[in-house]
Amino acid sequence: QVQLVESGGGLVQPGGSLRLSCAASGIIFSIVGMGWYRQAPGKQRELVAAITSGGSTNYPDSVKGRFTISRDNAKKTVYLQMNSLKPEDTAVYYCAVRTGVSPSYWGQGTQVTVSS
Repeated sequence: QVQLVESGGGLVQPGGSLRLSCAASGIIFSIVGMGWYRQAPGKQRELVAAITSGGSTNYPDSVKGRFTISRDNAKKTVYLQMNSLKPEDTAVYYCAVRTGVSPSYWGQGTQVTVSS
């Protein structure tokens, strides 16, 4: 049974930083791609960062240069370092196992709120 547990969300001021973590179990973590997605109220869920099993990363323009995804295969954990946060980054953030480019398993999500 695949389980993904996110942590690290919270309230941060504009310009601040947060680091999200996602601990995985029930999968051979080292061979799967992983992604971070977010969903703001009234909006569709969108990809904000992806990392392949080999460590290649991909970001949309909206977060490029501010967000960094990384993984620790020994800990079965994927991270999202978020810097220079903006109010428009406010959303529930989810990690997911990616099969190809599609998410196949989801975590429960963690709320990130950027506000002064």
